[in-house]
Amino acid sequence: MKLGIIGLPNVGKSTLFNALTKAGAESANYPFCTIEPNVGVVAVPDSRLDVLAKMYSPEKYTPATVEFVDIAGLVKGASKGEGLGNKFLSHIREVDAVVHVVRCFDDDDIIRVENSVSPKGDAETINLELIFSDLEIIERRIERTGKMAKSGDKKILSEVQLLGRIKEHLESFRPVRTMELTDEEKAYVSTLFMITGKPVIYAANISEDDAADPMSCAYVRELAEVAEAENAKLITVCSKMEEEMSSLPDEERAEFLKELGVEESGLEQLIKAGYSTLGLISFLTAGPKEVRAWPIKNGTKAPAAAGTIHSDFERGFIRAEIVSFSDLVECGTYNAAREKGLVRSEGKDYVMKDGDVTLFRFNV
Repeated sequence: MKLGIIGLPNVGKSTLFNALTKAGAESANYPFCTIEPNVGVVAVPDSRLDVLAKMYSPEKYTPATVEFVDIAGLVKGASKGEGLGNKFLSHIREVDAVVHVVRCFDDDDIIRVENSVSPKGDAETINLELIFSDLEIIERRIERTGKMAKSGDKKILSEVQLLGRIKEHLESFRPVRTMELTDEEKAYVSTLFMITGKPVIYAANISEDDAADPMSCAYVRELAEVAEAENAKLITVCSKMEEEMSSLPDEERAEFLKELGVEESGLEQLIKAGYSTLGLISFLTAGPKEVRAWPIKNGTKAPAAAGTIHSDFERGFIRAEIVSFSDLVECGTYNAAREKGLVRSEGKDYVMKDGDVTLFRFNV
């Protein structure tokens, strides 16, 4: 899972990135501090792996990971080259989903590119630049495909028609992700690498005073309306608080959050939102050599899940031996779960579920 962190300059993107990844990306109080995107890989917190590690005492412990990409601040006119423009837009095309950080706090000491705090206005500024960038690509694609359509090929003619619908949608200042598309149309649109076709998670960057009750903040409520209109997820984070917490030992972080009245860290919120937005789940493998979480798309069948471990597993798939995590924990051992008939033998049509503890049988 690769999440790109975007937003206007000085909204707290790099501060949040540093806190999430402990990567030490430069963060400063002036626009365009970030030029080349910073990248950090973070382990996905999963308490189920901790339980399995206690059961098996494995040689290796391998959680799933999420890759965060800190993309430099965009400004009005970026699609026309303002700021550092198109270079930044190209970085966004490479991520799976976008984390759009929006400032939702007052602080006269922090420089703003715009004059006042306006979550809706800030979100619109970024969204418009992404829409303009996509429009430019679509117009070029229509011109190229239109020439090919003169052959009368029905497939190309349908592509031209779909491209026209996309152009019309973008010209009404709506992102591609809000279009109603068939599965076939979605597959085609995915080949266009539209920035506004990517799922978005809005991250309201709030003050410490609002951390315990974010929805009491008028700025957060304003951004929530934007997210709801796009059917996008909204999370609230306090970059300053996350930065302070990142320097604490693991055992002290929970106490730190509790004192502030906060249930989950920004990292936990982002990962949950990312998994949900991208439709991901994790199946688990466990044994004395390794316990590991394997992220897959929800709806993945057993052979394809086996292929995430190794292509030979999918090619020579025979069956999957599966016990649910909760059943395994309740029984205490794999053998005890088997004796109670809780270890199932599943075939090629089995759809994997989150938390399946799995052993694949294969032959090549």
